[in-house]
Amino acid sequence: MVGPLSAWPWENLGIYKYLLYGPLLGKVLYTRTQEGSFKDDWCLHILIICIARAVLHQLWNSFVNMLFLTRTRRISRRGYDFKQIDKEWDWDNFILLQALIASISCYIYPPFIENVPLWNTKGFITILTLHVGISEPLYYWVHRCFHKGYLFTQYHSTHHSSPVLHPYTGANATFLEHLALSTVIGIPIIGSHMMGYGSRSMIYGYPLVFDFLRCLGHSNVEVVPLQLFETLPFLRYLLYTPTYHSLHHTDMGTNFCLFMPLFDAIWKTRNNKSWELHKKLSSDAGKDRRTIPDFVFLAHVVDVSSSMHAPFVIRSFASLPYQMRLFLLVGWPSAFIVMLMMWVWSKAFLVSFYNLRGRLHETWSVPRFGFQYFLPFAKEGINKHIEQAILRADRLGVKVISLAALNKNEALNGGGTLFVNKHPNLRVRVVHGNTLTAAVILNEIPEDVKEVFLTGATSKLGRAIALYLSQRRVRVLMLTSSTERFEKIQKEAPLEYQSYFVQVTKYQAARSCKTWIVGKWITPREQSWAPTGTHFHQFVVPPIFSFRRDCTYGDLAAMRLPDDVQGLGNCEYTMDRGVVHACHAGGVVHLLEGWTHHEVGALDVDRIDVVWNAALKHGLKPVSNSTKQNSM
Repeated sequence: MVGPLSAWPWENLGIYKYLLYGPLLGKVLYTRTQEGSFKDDWCLHILIICIARAVLHQLWNSFVNMLFLTRTRRISRRGYDFKQIDKEWDWDNFILLQALIASISCYIYPPFIENVPLWNTKGFITILTLHVGISEPLYYWVHRCFHKGYLFTQYHSTHHSSPVLHPYTGANATFLEHLALSTVIGIPIIGSHMMGYGSRSMIYGYPLVFDFLRCLGHSNVEVVPLQLFETLPFLRYLLYTPTYHSLHHTDMGTNFCLFMPLFDAIWKTRNNKSWELHKKLSSDAGKDRRTIPDFVFLAHVVDVSSSMHAPFVIRSFASLPYQMRLFLLVGWPSAFIVMLMMWVWSKAFLVSFYNLRGRLHETWSVPRFGFQYFLPFAKEGINKHIEQAILRADRLGVKVISLAALNKNEALNGGGTLFVNKHPNLRVRVVHGNTLTAAVILNEIPEDVKEVFLTGATSKLGRAIALYLSQRRVRVLMLTSSTERFEKIQKEAPLEYQSYFVQVTKYQAARSCKTWIVGKWITPREQSWAPTGTHFHQFVVPPIFSFRRDCTYGDLAAMRLPDDVQGLGNCEYTMDRGVVHACHAGGVVHLLEGWTHHEVGALDVDRIDVVWNAALKHGLKPVSNSTKQNSM
């Protein structure tokens, strides 16, 4: 059974819950049009405070997820998985609740926010006194009550169900709990006003400071400097730390305070490890005692819009497959400026991580965007960034580093051969993952297909696909204007299979072929030559436009990670949850198999089946509906 007032009244409204702000916005617009001014409109003040509180939480979210800044200060080393993100999706319910409560209060008593000064020193002292004297002890005892029996199982257990603390975790609680918390917040504000000491700075400032400290305690990042407590020891009893509150979530019988450990000390519920753990974490924060990853996927940014898909921008957005949304246009100018800054100052940085079978897997990103890879003058700089990332991984003791998409471009660095040849003593294995990419594409092609049309055949991936298909006695129409390159690939096949290669120079030649394998970007006009019912398999970045409604389009080659993956909470570009690009999966298989060779340069066609079977053995799964579930 669900406890009374545990569910939110608007939880079934989804995104339409924001329509509840409509009356406030309508009142503001009405006042503006009728009176020509926003002056002393309490509805406007409430809306501004709500926006400020949402922005404050978003900034904390961005900071916490900037792993390149916070990785050495994290308290729990676990990642935020999709389950936790979904559970905390509606973290902002409390802002809407308190906006409605404030609206009712101001409607009943309009002078509450009208004709009050901007600042009142006595008001500051009063609100501080009420907070320490009433709100802190009241919250302490209410909190302790919510940790007992029925109240915990039906209400407070929701808050404690998040395995890793996050600023949104502080807001993740039931309706009843937030009613109680609203009372705790409201007492100092209403009390100071009733005493005649109200001020706008306190009406704005107190909720924001309250939220800031709540986010601080739930941030999972220790940012309170140790020197502060060493210089002023009494502050240990006046201000909690992220470490202090994290202990409450691991030892729920201790550290119940709101913000002041003084009350835990008074009622003897302070965790004895609080100061020692804070000292240890603070001391280690300045040192590079990182957890060494076993595997690194070296990615890059696709474009300016997709750069806003990073976990440190909007966490909920990053947990879904990327797609362009209109609201992102607002952030486009800022993202463009960040791109320019990255171009000048940045180096490869940590974006996300997950754990698989006791091994840490990280995604690093080269600070370059897709279009920059096609600028001739940028080639040297990009290779320098990739090389530095490989050498850093080698120094750290990383076992495998897999190159994503354009980072392994043949024209850029020969599919990674540039770095392996330049540094022959690398301990880290450099992998382009294209062998598994080829295997995924080949397994999508039905066994009864007798003819395919292939663009991008002269690339290392296209070459391997062509050679493999010829050995399956599939006729391969290779689009290339270079007879020399065509003959070179043809001669690589055994003599008995060479007749299955057919050179074509125009798209019209494939108008009877219903299986197109696209390794070179094609325009809608070029797609128009495909017959009705054609399926477009592709290994081109960016993916081609889905122009033909009478045809079907495959996704980029990808595989689903094993079910026992932990701490995975963001989607890889347009991939579904838990799905990664095949080149990423290829590096994972390389690690799990313990292979000691580099996988760079040309593909070994004889290893396609070996890599595919190894991927299936370790629990990686194909995601295409047309993919056969068994090996070839």
